[in-house]
Amino acid sequence: MRKSGELQRVLALRHIVFFGLAFMAPQTFFATYGIVAVESKGMIAIGYAIALFVMLFTAYSYSQLVKAFPSAGAAYTFTQKAINPYIGFLVGWAILLDYMLSPMISALLLGIALTAYFPAIPIYVWIILFIIIITIVNIRGIKFAANFNTYVFLLQLLIFIFFFIFSIKYLLTGGGTGTLFSIKPFFDQNVEFSSLISVVPILCFTFLGFDAITALSEETKDPKKTLPKAIYAIPLIGGFLYIAGSYLLQMVHPNVSTFVNPDSAYLEIAYDIGGIFLNTAFIAVALTAGFASAVASGSSAARVLYAMGRENILPRRVFGYISPKYNTPVYNILIVAFVAMSALFFNLDTATSFITFGAFFAFVFVNLSVISHYFLKSVIRTPKGVIQYLLIPLIGAIFIVCLLLSMNSNALILGGVWIMIGFLYLLNQTKFFKQPPPEIFDEKSELTS
Repeated sequence: MRKSGELQRVLALRHIVFFGLAFMAPQTFFATYGIVAVESKGMIAIGYAIALFVMLFTAYSYSQLVKAFPSAGAAYTFTQKAINPYIGFLVGWAILLDYMLSPMISALLLGIALTAYFPAIPIYVWIILFIIIITIVNIRGIKFAANFNTYVFLLQLLIFIFFFIFSIKYLLTGGGTGTLFSIKPFFDQNVEFSSLISVVPILCFTFLGFDAITALSEETKDPKKTLPKAIYAIPLIGGFLYIAGSYLLQMVHPNVSTFVNPDSAYLEIAYDIGGIFLNTAFIAVALTAGFASAVASGSSAARVLYAMGRENILPRRVFGYISPKYNTPVYNILIVAFVAMSALFFNLDTATSFITFGAFFAFVFVNLSVISHYFLKSVIRTPKGVIQYLLIPLIGAIFIVCLLLSMNSNALILGGVWIMIGFLYLLNQTKFFKQPPPEIFDEKSELTS
């Protein structure tokens, strides 16, 4: 076997921000709008504002921990170093559901969309071609992948700009509500608050992405300064697009009960306000967004596997290998591609539930890790420290636990089974906890208050 290479610090702030936004795939906001709008009966703009508020607490915790533990292991490393190495493994095991299944979902969605337009070509052709392309992009190198995602995100941003322009023009010419200003997307006395809150977990799901960039810590220039900035920038940029977009969607089509098909409601609205041009543009950019999200999630999954392999929790020869030529964890990228091939037979609803469970499970422990590392172990208990390292992360943990418990029973059962499998694997690897998992890195973590 060739000698393993090393991860290279080549990513600047702009690369990280665009990488996280590409993982988030803002374009998917349009695809989910019809479903959440019908279920909540409106007020989606305030729903996204609530979701942003909730997620910023966890973003804060990520920003604090990446300063102390700038490692490719992300949530896995944070929990392992701050709380307990065994719990850290289970968090890493859980977050793999998010990162590893995301490319599979992107492949499945793209296959479904293209098969609808080209029914003569079997869906498996599109899925296999899609996976081959994203695998090549990720193997070529992280900077190549980041640049690829930057251009794709800019396409998504362009479609938002087109949508804003066409929506404003439509409203000013008497379409929809006939006005640019209304309080209804934020407050409508006819909408029950419980209906709105019921869709908040789905809205929070659309913000996933700021967490994934912490897996790129060892490939980021000055990560202790760069990553915290990016962690805040990503949900704030996404939140602005979601809130403004959902406001205009409700303004141009105020009666959500009239959608022919909630799954494709955004295409109905796009055709109404921009004709075939905007409708086609939406579809084209949605396809490219799938590529960008899959590249971002695949890169993150490969690096979490690398962190586990480097410390021999997973076999080091395979999972801890870095290509000397491309400086990327090639074997891990190929493993992620193999998992993505399950799009040929996997159920989309089940995969989505897995991803949500995995992310929320990890988020709970990321928030608790801030309390453990700074407040309990480092004993930063000044009045400012109590707010920064106890109250804020505790509120974040409570919010995420509430979201986790609000998931349907199937998601909780399937997620619980996955955690149990990871627990049994860890039990075997550590000889019933008689052997502690090895450390990810030997350097003493730097405390940043």
